[in-house]
Amino acid sequence: MESHAPALARPSATEVDAMVTANLALVGHLVRETLGRVPAHVSRDELTSAGLFALVVSAQNFDDSRGVPFARFAAIRIRGALMDELRGLDWASRSVRGRARQADTVRAQLASTLGRSPKPEEVAQAMGVTVAEVDSIDHDVQRASVLSLQGFAPNSGPELLSDAAVGPEALLVQREQIGYLHDAIAELPERLRTVVEDYFFSERKMSDIAAELGVTESRVSQMRAEALKILRDGMSTAMEPADDELATARKTNARAEGSARQAAQRAAYATAVATRSTLSARLAMTNALGEVQGAPFGLAQSG
Repeated sequence: MESHAPALARPSATEVDAMVTANLALVGHLVRETLGRVPAHVSRDELTSAGLFALVVSAQNFDDSRGVPFARFAAIRIRGALMDELRGLDWASRSVRGRARQADTVRAQLASTLGRSPKPEEVAQAMGVTVAEVDSIDHDVQRASVLSLQGFAPNSGPELLSDAAVGPEALLVQREQIGYLHDAIAELPERLRTVVEDYFFSERKMSDIAAELGVTESRVSQMRAEALKILRDGMSTAMEPADDELATARKTNARAEGSARQAAQRAAYATAVATRSTLSARLAMTNALGEVQGAPFGLAQSG
């Protein structure tokens, strides 16, 4: 039987122009917010262009009968467009990526020679640069890695909803991922958790974090990298279904990467993440649109 449902009423050209004009400042705000979390070489103009295009498309497809304010509807689309633009950009320039590979190679060579992890000043000396330059390279690489963690930021919920056609199953998975991320951060060792919360959520300077923890900025950079690796490994293990072959492979890799004690610590962490909350508790971290409820991840209340 043929459906006779009424066609969705689209805004007129005049209404679209009015909505776009009234919300141009929103694009600027979201672009500035994004630039504060990415390497300095990312182009403001390219992000602005992507944001403006998303604003126009949002206005053209806006349906006020749904009861959602246009600014909120557009913000979700614009954030999503900015994230897509960042993922499509050559995140690190060729020179930065080349120097990052050089730093990794030098670290591996020094570790082999010294029998331990090299100090930042040793890496800098071997590369012929300053410690500050090594930290700068690491800083850009770590900033880029943040996006690979599902838009690792307080507003990650709306950013995950860049496509209005996201199905209920995909949205449910995304909401569960946010819940797992909350649990993974909460289960980090205290000092690593402090670095993650202060750097990524409170956006504090590394120098301030270092002063509070009583360590150097280089050490904070190392702790940040360590925390990101732990988070990825813990979330991957917790979210994947049990599989004997996969578990065996993980144990083999763990033995190759470190001592039996370290492997046991990683396994204990993954178990703690997986069992910290129920599914309903993880989903309660976000609302029906996938937006994080209240303060970012409620980390201040985590125990």
